[in-house]
Amino acid sequence: MIRKTVSFTRRAANVFFHLLTHCNLRCRHCYINPDQHGENTLDIDTINHWLALFADRHPASNLILLGGEPTLHPDLAQAVKSARGLGYASVTIDTNGYLFHNILDRVTPDELDFFSFSLDGPRPEINDPLRGAGCFDACTKGIAAAKARGFAISLIYTVSRANIDHLHHMPALVQQMGVDRFFIQVIGVRGQWTEDAEHRETLAQVDRETWLEVVPRVAEEAARRGIPTIFPKVFLGPDETFECAGMVADNYFIFPNGRVYRCPLCEDYPLHSFEIVDNRLVDTPRINETDLFPLTIPEGCVMNRIIQPRNLPDAHDGPPPYKIACCMLKEEITP
Repeated sequence: MIRKTVSFTRRAANVFFHLLTHCNLRCRHCYINPDQHGENTLDIDTINHWLALFADRHPASNLILLGGEPTLHPDLAQAVKSARGLGYASVTIDTNGYLFHNILDRVTPDELDFFSFSLDGPRPEINDPLRGAGCFDACTKGIAAAKARGFAISLIYTVSRANIDHLHHMPALVQQMGVDRFFIQVIGVRGQWTEDAEHRETLAQVDRETWLEVVPRVAEEAARRGIPTIFPKVFLGPDETFECAGMVADNYFIFPNGRVYRCPLCEDYPLHSFEIVDNRLVDTPRINETDLFPLTIPEGCVMNRIIQPRNLPDAHDGPPPYKIACCMLKEEITP
């Protein structure tokens, strides 16, 4: 097996494009915030204009199409075809697995690089309390249907206190389902669910010791089964150098109301770097997230220090025992 930290680079930009915020589910940890992201569904002409805008800005970007639930958009297939024609290096659809509008019949494996599904438990009794009744069965059936049509499949498992104890069951499941790529993600303290104190505690991020004990070991097991596995770095040692993706990489998080963020931790706030106005990308006035990216603090990520400080060590004299990595920094284990 090969384990490496995936270095930031401007050679490969990532465009995370939310076509709508509507969804058929009400996942307890959803990061969508309609007050900040809007409630509209973009029409296909606007989608095509915005796709072209970012294709021109950074040719050969990786495109991830999101919602809400993107397969609820009636023109999703046309968006995929448009993106391919514009030269995006890869095109992925993130889905909860219900696969509306017969999307499997309207795109081909030549047009789409990955269907990326989300499961947050190895069994319905773990997954469904987080994502919705019947969601486990719908998602696994969707994966099987996509595999039968020849699509490459990735799977995302969002780790929180509610499901960390069940993560070790996932390597066998992803192997059984024929998943091509496995992502373990850390839950973000974002979205409307954070307003609920009970949800905040139940779905909180796991502590450093638990993360380091469980996540790399599960990732190694998945890789031993032949499945490339990617997970966030999250914690840096005191001697590791902190880098902010906003300074050394190109990532764009686009929402239907025209906001464009560079850091996902900022998405609950009007701190976006850009806005799309009349199909043009314009800088937003100061102060915005780009003014925060250069700030250097002993704890590592300044956004984490401001927005989700609970995973930081207790304050004490001297340097902190560890730092928080940029949320975009990933580790990858490949067979």
